[in-house]
Amino acid sequence: MNYTAFIVLALVATGVGAQPPRQDYPGCNLAEQHRVTGEIGGSIIDARQAHISVRANILQADIGTARKARRLTESQSDRLWRRVDGVRKAADGYVHRQDFLSAAERASYDRELDRIARPVCR
Repeated sequence: MNYTAFIVLALVATGVGAQPPRQDYPGCNLAEQHRVTGEIGGSIIDARQAHISVRANILQADIGTARKARRLTESQSDRLWRRVDGVRKAADGYVHRQDFLSAAERASYDRELDRIARPVCR
């Protein structure tokens, strides 16, 4: 009996039971997400804008999946969804004003999408 308590305590102390970051959602593989490309067409007129749009779609799908799996509460998923939508709208507005999305702006939007993905990927 004492051995069992000792083993459980040792496992907890070493973090053996700790969960690694989730990689089962496509949006959690950030290296791959940074290489995603999208297609130009419709309201998408720039390749970098297409990249942000595809990333936003993937992340919103992951948020929905995490919500259905009850990994996120409804309020968390709604908040994250709105943040992703805000990034998409900001990128679209930037392209509308200047007819292109600069590499620096794309990198900035990528970083924001990375931050939004963290709660989904834990």
